[in-house]
Amino acid sequence: MTVQIAFPRQRSFSNLSASIGNLRWGKRDVVEIADMTLVGRAPPGDAADKRDGETRACVAAAFMPLTAVGTEAWRALAAGAIEPNGYYLPEWEGAVNASAQGRTGTSALCAWSDAAPTLIGLMPVISMRRAYGIPLPAVVSGHPYGTLCTPLIDRDRAEAAAASLMRAARNAGARALILRDVSIDGATMRIFSDVLRRQELRPRVLQSHLRACLDATRQPDELLHEALGTKKLKELRRQRSRLASHGAVSFEVARSPDEVAVATEVFLRLEASGWKGKRGTALVQTDGDAAFLRRATRALAATGQCEIVTLRAGSAPVASGVVLKHQDRAFFFKLGVDERFAKFSPGVQLTLELTRHLCNDPAIASADSTAAPDHPMINPIWRGRFAIGDVMIPLRQHDPMVSLIETTLRARLFALYVARRGVHFVRNLRR
Repeated sequence: MTVQIAFPRQRSFSNLSASIGNLRWGKRDVVEIADMTLVGRAPPGDAADKRDGETRACVAAAFMPLTAVGTEAWRALAAGAIEPNGYYLPEWEGAVNASAQGRTGTSALCAWSDAAPTLIGLMPVISMRRAYGIPLPAVVSGHPYGTLCTPLIDRDRAEAAAASLMRAARNAGARALILRDVSIDGATMRIFSDVLRRQELRPRVLQSHLRACLDATRQPDELLHEALGTKKLKELRRQRSRLASHGAVSFEVARSPDEVAVATEVFLRLEASGWKGKRGTALVQTDGDAAFLRRATRALAATGQCEIVTLRAGSAPVASGVVLKHQDRAFFFKLGVDERFAKFSPGVQLTLELTRHLCNDPAIASADSTAAPDHPMINPIWRGRFAIGDVMIPLRQHDPMVSLIETTLRARLFALYVARRGVHFVRNLRR
């Protein structure tokens, strides 16, 4: 994992304390950022009052609760997005926003076309205070449980959409946009970079790492042989044969809403049976999280955008995974295994079958593992890599507040990095 810790060179902070003093911080979400731009305006009856009303109307149209975004408009945007993101599909993010622990009450930055009320850009957002506990004027990608927060941008009006999202954030009082977990070299970031360049600004990568992905256009046997080699594949075949002593090994794909509803319960049980259950982090251990997954998977199955894959030995499920689909890309959300069968590598066996399944699906060109960097299971199998990270989008030129936001976030990332290293060190000592 690459963590950037160099602090930016500051321009001027002579007026910074006064600027912060004029902002009224408190317990509020991102909607209240919109009111900052209206603080200190002329009193009612003044000529400026009409302009304030127009500003409020403009902000309201581009900045609203996520629940106010029309589902059909959202679906149409997702279908024509320049870059897929299965975790920002309305069925998924809507379910997250409804009940997932710590992820409800999200707002939305929206971009609309001028010619007609057509949604051309969407970015679920929360305040910087809520995202990081830091009361500074920035809006941050709402986290959809999956580790990808790339905004949805209309491919035919991409630059207009990106510029409009930035303008909506600026009008709402934000000084920066923080895009968490975005594809650094993806089409969406290229569009934002182009828009920023025209405004004599630049995006700032706060942290990045490489993530495993699959080129699903290749022949699966050739791809797996290249990734794992003859010796490793032979060992995995031997483990599969030993697993078959517990019953015939089969690979199942649940597709219909009813099939997916049943398979979701199998997945939840398997995930909770392993180390996540012991740590108390399994989805089923939190009512809101389990409810979101049940709702999202069934709703996406109805649109053909969710499958749940299960590996069985006889009638016993030994591994299960949730897969989302958006356009020509699949997203491997989570994996659950029965650790009683650990010596047979059930998670790896399921991933081998999933790899063959995706490579044989003509509608899928690639798959995002959505896994942590250097993941010990998926990285040796899916050898493709792409850069993922957090990017700050400044909204004004020569703004000392932007420098403060960047410095604060880099310091936070460095502190988290040191803390993680400490935790890993202690765990290794206990082994």
